[in-house]
Amino acid sequence: MEENIVKQGSVMVLLVKSVPLVILIEKNQLKQKRLSMKVIGIGNAIIDVICKVDDNFLIKNNLTKSTMKLVNENEFNSLVSNLKIEETVSGGSVANSIVGLSQLNNDVGFIGKINNDKFGKKYEEGLKKEKVKFFYTKKNENTPTGTCLILITPDSERTMCTFLGVAGQIKDIDIDIGVIKNSEITFFEGYLFDEGYPKKAFEKAIKNSKKTAMTLSDKFCVDRHKVNFLNLVKNSLDITFANEQEILSLIDAKNIEDVVSFGKNLKKIIVITRGDKGSLAIKNNEVVEFGIEKNLKVIDLTGAGDLFAAGFLHGHINNLSAKESLKKGTEMSSKIIQKIGARLS
Repeated sequence: MEENIVKQGSVMVLLVKSVPLVILIEKNQLKQKRLSMKVIGIGNAIIDVICKVDDNFLIKNNLTKSTMKLVNENEFNSLVSNLKIEETVSGGSVANSIVGLSQLNNDVGFIGKINNDKFGKKYEEGLKKEKVKFFYTKKNENTPTGTCLILITPDSERTMCTFLGVAGQIKDIDIDIGVIKNSEITFFEGYLFDEGYPKKAFEKAIKNSKKTAMTLSDKFCVDRHKVNFLNLVKNSLDITFANEQEILSLIDAKNIEDVVSFGKNLKKIIVITRGDKGSLAIKNNEVVEFGIEKNLKVIDLTGAGDLFAAGFLHGHINNLSAKESLKKGTEMSSKIIQKIGARLS
C-alpha cells in the first residue's frame, strides 16, 4: 500500500493507493470455498497394524474377541513382536469413514493428532492419497503416533489392541474452528471421548458445528462413558451410529423394540447395524429397515461399521432417502468385509 501527501490549496491530503479490493475479495472467497466441506471428521489418528491369529492367542493374552482394549507402548510392542504383519495402513474409526466418503466423491476432511515420526508421515500420506484434507500440522512430540494392533481370527472377527500415543492427546487448540463452522456435518467417534484434553476438544467442536454425527464405537466404550454418551445422543447429536449391542447397553434396553420407542421419542436420527439381521434407521416416527447382501466371502470384519457409516452419510448429505442411505451403507460394508483392512483401495 502506497501513501502520498499532497497539498490542495490550504489543505494537506493523504492519497492512498490501495491493493485492488476485488483481488482480496476473490482470494477470501476461494479460501472460504476450500474450507467448506460436506463432512469433517474428528478422531484418533492411528496406524492399523493387521495380523492374523488363532483363538488361542486371544485366550493366552487375556483378550476378549471383537472388542478394543487400550494398551501402553510396551504392551503393544510385546504383542506384535512374535506376529507376522499382514499390512500397515492409516486407520482410526472416523478416518476410515472419511476416506470412504472421499471415495464416493464427497469433499471431506479430517482432524487428528500425529507425531512427526515414521508412522505420522505414513498416516498423512495415506489421507493425501485418498484426497482427504488433513487439518493438523504435525510437530515433534515426545509421544509417538498412535498404533492399533488388529487381530483377525479364522472366523473373520477382529480384536483390537490400541496404543493411542499422541492421538489421545488432542487438545481444543488442535481444532480448526473455521473448518468446523464451514462443514455441513462434523463426525465424531466415541473412542475419542475421554477425560482431559480430548473431551475439551470434543466439546469445542460440538459447540461450533452446524450438524453433528457420532459412532458409539464399541460396547465397552459405551459402558465407560454411558452417562456422557446418553446426554450427547439426547441433546447434542443429530445422527447416532451404533450396533445393536451398543445401543441396547446405552439405554439399558432389553430388545430392539425398546430402542425403536426410544428413537421415536428422540426426534433425531439413530442408525443401527444388526449383523445378519441387516440395519435400520429411526427418524422421527419413521422406522426404515434394510437387509444384508448374501453369499459374500467374508475375510475380515475390520471397518464394516466405519464404511457403513460412510455410505449412510453419503446418502444423507446428498439428499437420498433413509432407505437409499441404508442401502449405500450396506454396499460399502459388504465390499470392505471381503478384503483385509478397513480401506477399499
